[in-house]
Amino acid sequence: MVNRIAPGFLPRTLNSFPGGLIIVTGSSGKSTTTKMLVAALRAHGTVVFTNQSTANISQGLTSALLERASLSGHIAGDIAVLEMDEGHGALIAGSLTPRVVALTNVMVDQIDRFHDSDMVATMLAKIAARATGTVVINADDQYLTDLAARLDGAAAVARYGVSAEVLTANPRGLGYSATTATRLGSRDGMVLTSVQGRRATVSIGGVEYPLGLPARGTHYAVDALTALCTASAALGGRFDPALAIDAISTIPPVFGRGEIVTVRGQQVEFVLVQNPASFQLNVDSLEPGTEQILVAIGSDVRDPSYFWPVNTSGLGRVRIASGSKAHDIALQLAYDDVVVDRIEPDLGLALDDFLALPEPLAGLKTIIFSADSMRRTRAHLGLATNKEEQE
Repeated sequence: MVNRIAPGFLPRTLNSFPGGLIIVTGSSGKSTTTKMLVAALRAHGTVVFTNQSTANISQGLTSALLERASLSGHIAGDIAVLEMDEGHGALIAGSLTPRVVALTNVMVDQIDRFHDSDMVATMLAKIAARATGTVVINADDQYLTDLAARLDGAAAVARYGVSAEVLTANPRGLGYSATTATRLGSRDGMVLTSVQGRRATVSIGGVEYPLGLPARGTHYAVDALTALCTASAALGGRFDPALAIDAISTIPPVFGRGEIVTVRGQQVEFVLVQNPASFQLNVDSLEPGTEQILVAIGSDVRDPSYFWPVNTSGLGRVRIASGSKAHDIALQLAYDDVVVDRIEPDLGLALDDFLALPEPLAGLKTIIFSADSMRRTRAHLGLATNKEEQE
């Protein structure tokens, strides 16, 4: 209603923060990067407004603002940090003047909305073009590297990337639609130098720092690197790498993304997959030997063939395939020689029976789900169904 009767409210409020607006956008990693960035900025004493619910389209952004706004429309805070959907961000970018724009990556993403990677890159370019201070880019993503080369020079460019050793340790790549042929040098930006489970090492200004991660996987380490590079761009000379890293190392997983919850007296790991790249990266990052897995794909995956590029063979055995696309994901798993014990489209029944299994001998009970099945899972188990409820 506010967007209809006061269309200027959203851009006027977002552009009003004394320290400016920071936008985090891209195909994947937006939510985790945003949470890490907010933690790093707050550790430096900065008062941050953010859309902590991960509501990243215009309606959600307006709702987040209204929750904090006074009757005059003022929101207390030094700086705004917003996760922004690339499609909606491109639509409203013309009315925004962000000081910093952080671009995470370009992946094959949501084919029912974003038909190809060129379309995603075009939308991100519209957002990046509005930056008045710095555009932060993933130097391992060829689309973003090309985008940065086309900027008109109004904004500086800050780069981050992984070392050759980290990329080699991920033989399937990091999920980008196109990966650059060369790696970033430590003199040219921040570099991720190693990843081991939930621990990583980053090089900032030639100095290496240990870093804790909220969940396993190189993709989470890259999210942390994005947050660090963006915090540096936002804070300038005030940026303290050790302070930022300490803050990032202590944050819990973002809603559903490698989150470990206690349900009915047992620990369960939740793994959210939203596109083929995140599905692949999360499958590859599962704890070795995980023996109890439920995969639930819901109605948000309109065309199940979307996930067929994912090699799911690493799962080995899935106890239950569930969700409205249960038969579709079970077929894909079967083609990848994954043993599927049972197909149960009724997600509630599948969850009850999965949790009733004896405690696993190796790893945690693990539920891999799409966004629709995540919401239904949390509702059925009596857990928070959005980030505000969780907090």
